[in-house]
Amino acid sequence: MTTTPPASDAPTTNWVEVVVGVGANTDVDEIAALLVQELPAAAAGTEVRSDEVVFWIDAADSETVLAQTKAQVGEWQAAGADIDPARVRLATAVPEAQWRDAWKRYFKVSHLTRQFVVVPSWETYTPVDGELVIDLDPGMAFGTGSHASTQLVLEELQRLADTGATPHKILDVGAGSGILAIAAAKRWPAALCLAIDNDPIAVKACGENAALNKVGDRVTSEITPLDDLGGDYPLVLANIQAHVLRALLPSLVARTAPGGTLILSGILSPQAEPLADEFVAAGMIRDELRTGQDPAWTSVTLKKLGA
Repeated sequence: MTTTPPASDAPTTNWVEVVVGVGANTDVDEIAALLVQELPAAAAGTEVRSDEVVFWIDAADSETVLAQTKAQVGEWQAAGADIDPARVRLATAVPEAQWRDAWKRYFKVSHLTRQFVVVPSWETYTPVDGELVIDLDPGMAFGTGSHASTQLVLEELQRLADTGATPHKILDVGAGSGILAIAAAKRWPAALCLAIDNDPIAVKACGENAALNKVGDRVTSEITPLDDLGGDYPLVLANIQAHVLRALLPSLVARTAPGGTLILSGILSPQAEPLADEFVAAGMIRDELRTGQDPAWTSVTLKKLGA
C-alpha cells in the first residue's frame, strides 16, 4: 500500500526490509494485502517488487518479526498458497535520510474519479470541467489515494453524489491522511465531517490536510474511539482491513443514521460477500459491491432502513 518505509518521530531510525518471496501460482498483490491484514508489523503498508513483497521494520524488532512472518507464510503454504517460509528474509533498507524525499518522485497528480483529482502539496494543478482538487501531503499517514481501496470509496462517493445524496454529517473511521473526509467535504460543501483514527500521527496529518484544502472548519480530526462516539451520521466511511471492520460491526451499524449509507473498503474481493452478509444480518441492506480496475479489492455499500 505504500512505496517507502514508514517514518518515525525520531530523527532517524535503523530500518530493515522484510522480504517475502511469492511463487508464480499465487497472486503477489493478494499476499501483500494479507500481510497488511494479518501482521501488525506490516500494517503501515507494503511494496510489491516483481515476485516479492517488502515491508519495513525497526532493526531492533527484526528477529521477532522475521519469525512471525515465516510462521504466517507457513500457514498460507499449508493452506495451498505457492509461498515458502524459506524465501522470507531480511535485507538492508535505504537510509531514512534518502527516502524521506525520494518517495515524492512517485507521488504525482492523480485523476481518481471523474471529479476527484489528488494533487501533492508541492505541485500545482488547475482543475477543469468541474473537477474537485484534493491537495494532499500524507506525510507519515496512510492515504495518497493511489491504493485501490481508497479509489473504490471515492467512486462510491461520486455515485452517491450523482444520485442526489446530500449528507449533512459524515463520519470517516480510520481516516489516515484525511483524503476521504476532505473529498466528502469538497463534494458536499454544506456537510460537517468527523475524521477519527487511533494514530496520533494520522490525526495530525488529517487536520493539516483539511486546513490545506480550506475545509478545516468543517473537517474535525480526532483520536476518539468509535465506541465512544454518540449520535449517528447519514454517511459513514470505513476504509480498513476486513477483520477490523468485522470487529467494529456493531458500532458502525449504530453510528449509521436511519436511511443512511455505510461504505466499507479495504476488503479483499473474496471477503466482500461474507462481510456484506454479516452486516445484512445486523440489519443493514446491501446496496452495492464494487470492484474496480484492481480485481483484488472490493468495496461494500450498505443502507440502513429509515425510522
